[in-house]
Amino acid sequence: MSGFDRTWLALREPVDARSRDKALLAGVTEAIGNASRRTVLDIGCGTGSTFRALSREVGKDVRWRLFDRDPHLLDEAARRHGHELELIQGDLNEIEALPLTDVGFVTASALFDLCSKEFVHRFVDRIAEAGIGLYAALSYDGQMRWSKPHPLDEVITAIFNAHQLSDKGFGVALGPAAWEFLADRLRENGYAVRIAGSPWIMTAAEADLQRLFLAGVMRAVFEYGELDEAEIGDWADFRHRMIDREGSLCHVGHQDVLALR
Repeated sequence: MSGFDRTWLALREPVDARSRDKALLAGVTEAIGNASRRTVLDIGCGTGSTFRALSREVGKDVRWRLFDRDPHLLDEAARRHGHELELIQGDLNEIEALPLTDVGFVTASALFDLCSKEFVHRFVDRIAEAGIGLYAALSYDGQMRWSKPHPLDEVITAIFNAHQLSDKGFGVALGPAAWEFLADRLRENGYAVRIAGSPWIMTAAEADLQRLFLAGVMRAVFEYGELDEAEIGDWADFRHRMIDREGSLCHVGHQDVLALR
């Protein structure tokens, strides 16, 4: 399941690419290269951004199987990569049905913060039983700040983080706590786990992405209903002015997790 449109995914991809922790990426490519089973399954694949981030490094003998619920995103992945990929449409909630045949490694990007404790338990049990490694990148960790501060920044961030705990299609989401919960669960199942920060730093060059991100934050804060709409509007107007006139930087914290057996 992805639930995101192609414009958002396209704008965030270059920021994702530079934000991924490079040392952890090197560990991922080494682990995939050493795996006896030569298929990588990318879950919640969208249009294939994780494939694009890793495929040049892991070599052409690795087979990629991409899995997503959204047929339109899979169509775009097929248009861009054609015969390079095996594409499967399905529901991640059906964990027992995940296509793990010949899979030595699972990858996912910006996924687990949308998932529930119950989902993570079931998922980790499934890959642990099969002896499969995991690279889970870019899980939101609850940190959000700007180079030009506003008095409501901390309140807005706290409300947004609370909203992230709502059901995103996988049960009540872990939100900013997902990366730690996932890492703990993997360790309990005998994995060696490495964690590294992968924060977004959105600059003036990513003004369009900043605007879309801001729109998403505003929607979440409006839905939560704790702040007066006029206050939210004033904060949003200030943020837009900073993007449009002064090129304010926006930091959004993420964490990458690598788990090996």
